[in-house]
Amino acid sequence: MTTQLRARLSETLQAGQVSGLHAVAAVRGGQTLLEYYGTGEDFAWGDSLGVVEFGPETLHDIRSVTKSVTVLLYGIAHGEGLVPPPAEPLLRGFPQYPDLAADPQRARLTVEHALTMSLGVEWREDLPYNSPANAEIAMELAPDRYRYILERPVIEPPGVRWTYCGGATALLGRLIADGTGQSLPQYGQAVLFAPLGIDNFEWMTGADGVASAASGLRLAPRDLARLGELMLAEGAWGGQQIVPEDWIRTMLQPRLQTSWGAQYGYQWYIESIEGRRLVVGMGNGGQRLFVLPDLDLTVAITAGNYDDPDQWRTPLGVLERIILPAMA
Repeated sequence: MTTQLRARLSETLQAGQVSGLHAVAAVRGGQTLLEYYGTGEDFAWGDSLGVVEFGPETLHDIRSVTKSVTVLLYGIAHGEGLVPPPAEPLLRGFPQYPDLAADPQRARLTVEHALTMSLGVEWREDLPYNSPANAEIAMELAPDRYRYILERPVIEPPGVRWTYCGGATALLGRLIADGTGQSLPQYGQAVLFAPLGIDNFEWMTGADGVASAASGLRLAPRDLARLGELMLAEGAWGGQQIVPEDWIRTMLQPRLQTSWGAQYGYQWYIESIEGRRLVVGMGNGGQRLFVLPDLDLTVAITAGNYDDPDQWRTPLGVLERIILPAMA
């Protein structure tokens, strides 16, 4: 099957159907089916790294797939009793803002509204990420990122509508850091990465030195795939329960519909492809972690199509044109 997959990939690359592809790692039942590394210009956030020859150890921005990793950390911390449960009022975790907690509209917010990106506040990320009009960039530029998020104008009741919001994930990151007494990289290394044997990662920080819970992780693709394997095993690895099993199930329960029709759980997308359940972590530029439980398959993809409106075509093309046909 590996030979077949390599041939399909070569044909698809030559046909120009997966432009900007940097790397693929596909694992089924613990066995690597396909590992590919290409060459192309890459960036760490907005900083060009020039043309990179990618390899097994090369770190790559996973952008907003970071959100899906952050919620795994939230689940671990929740299992340890270190962070609030989803039903708890959100502002109880931010006692430094009593004025916001006194607002009846904001007092209705719960942690689950952050987990499901349904805060009901004004938040636009459908603008270029080099524009201060983009809410995530404005958050990074604000003197207090958490006040910026929590005092955004309320436009509808919480829990009603999914609205893409990196700020929601930033709030979760703060709850983790406060509850554990460690930064996200420190806690992530201790409870997730080290137990999985992942010793090579970076977690980029904003100007305030805070690791970005929404988009800061840099991982090698095969280590990203390992996180998908952990999902398939319902949080267990090497005989150890790393993420509580009940959190995995709760996290992947569809709760709201996205603007394009996919379902959304806790910081993960739930779709279907060819009649099979598909769990996805997504990031700008074509970063993907695909998990297909029915096939015991996980596929990690990195690409360089940042801010391209058609960036989704490359990872979906890899899955539909190369991987799935070989699964028949």
